[in-house]
Amino acid sequence: VNPNNPCGCVYSYDHLAKIAETARKLGIMVISDEVYDHCAFGSKPFVPMGVLGEIAPVVTIGGISKRWMVPGWRLGWIAATDPKGVLRDKNSIMSYCAISVDAVTFVQGALPQILANTDKAFFEKAMEVMREAAEICYRKVEGIECITCPHKPEGSMFVMVKLDLSCLDGIADDVDFCTKVAREESVVICPGSGLGMKNWLRITFAVDPGLLEDGMERVKSFCQRHGKAKELK
Repeated sequence: VNPNNPCGCVYSYDHLAKIAETARKLGIMVISDEVYDHCAFGSKPFVPMGVLGEIAPVVTIGGISKRWMVPGWRLGWIAATDPKGVLRDKNSIMSYCAISVDAVTFVQGALPQILANTDKAFFEKAMEVMREAAEICYRKVEGIECITCPHKPEGSMFVMVKLDLSCLDGIADDVDFCTKVAREESVVICPGSGLGMKNWLRITFAVDPGLLEDGMERVKSFCQRHGKAKELK
């Protein structure tokens, strides 16, 4: 997934080239989820995996819900970069694409206008908003003693932070933390356990900057309230 959900990182060309080379050695294709391809706002530019299709075949997944900021509009696409023709038999891909409870006809009807009439300024504005939100989130996390952010988000709409249980009283794990912060502060955070990262938290910063600042302040208050008393020396 590039830019990455849940970590917020953006992969460099060299990193992607190593992935492609590994796939070539194993005789497999690369499936690249690039629904956040427009959400690279850090120092690294977004590099589509398809540019490495000469090394190994690449199947790229994209969609409109993230790029055009329309959550719930479930319309996407699959694009193959396969100059050597390794994926000539497309039956399995076509059968997968045909799995649907029903067609999203109103979205399909809007798509030509969306693709044709969205100007560059829309995406530039969206990136500026995401960049500002990521900065706010990172700055606020730095001010909360019991969580740390090892990697400043460079893309997507999410960041993973490490929960330090040794700083807290009465908190068993990440799930317990998220349950109690939702109950006491009305802030919803995704526990890392659901993503295979126990005692980590996934925070989304794709919200209004004012709401984001308020939410992070509530998390800080929660951590202070549940923090272990420091011993006097």
